[in-house]
Amino acid sequence: MDEKVDTDGNEVLAESRFLDWSSSPNQERVEAGYRALIAWALQDAGKLCGILGESEYARKAEECVKRLNRLIKEPNNLKQAASLMAIAGILDPVKACREVISVGGAKNFSTFYGYYMLQAQARVGEYQQALDIIRQYCGGMLNMWATTFWEDFDLEWMENTARLDEITSPGKRDIHGDFGAYCYPGFRHSFCHGWASGPTAWISEHILGVKVVEPGCKVLSVDPALGDLEWVEGTFPTPYGVVKVKHTRNNDGTVSSEIDAPEEVRIIHL
Repeated sequence: MDEKVDTDGNEVLAESRFLDWSSSPNQERVEAGYRALIAWALQDAGKLCGILGESEYARKAEECVKRLNRLIKEPNNLKQAASLMAIAGILDPVKACREVISVGGAKNFSTFYGYYMLQAQARVGEYQQALDIIRQYCGGMLNMWATTFWEDFDLEWMENTARLDEITSPGKRDIHGDFGAYCYPGFRHSFCHGWASGPTAWISEHILGVKVVEPGCKVLSVDPALGDLEWVEGTFPTPYGVVKVKHTRNNDGTVSSEIDAPEEVRIIHL
């Protein structure tokens, strides 16, 4: 990988298309996204090499990221690309959210890398905006009678469209067969797709507030962000058993928490 990024930041890694990334006629924003993925992967590679005592490879990864970031592509209003760039440290998260990710709320939100859009918003404290997007976007899927997370969905598909549990009547559109782009039209996209389920992990991490602090879940921190919710309750699995968490908003605006964890798990309640 180091040999495929030159001194000016040009790269030829993408020629092999080893990353699953967006199809789009706007080549610059596609490049902005996959370059952010490469930079992010190299940053984590450097961390892993450091842990393993491979100092030379850690240095190579760091230098490769520096070269990549000498050439910055514009996200061109693609929310996935802006989110990845914010997470990879290429684009200021506040700027990314204000100018791209949070613009229009759920408009142009996507199942594809939607988790990272929510993560970018969390980085700047936009928990309420993210929660509203989940309500509108995933709620739209639910309104169309989804029982799983779909590979692809657009809020505009809902207009004059039959739900999944209905026979599509004359004059109405089929939520599955009448939509999709690129290689996905005509019943091609999946209606049970793991990559679209990111909001569940995001809610556990940010709304319920549970984060892993030490490997193996030996230490967890709990720091909820309820937004406009009055309460939230959930569980978090660990190798030692399930951690049960409930947060309730008090009349004075403070939040009371009930946390039940296995004795092997230390809880840091922030």
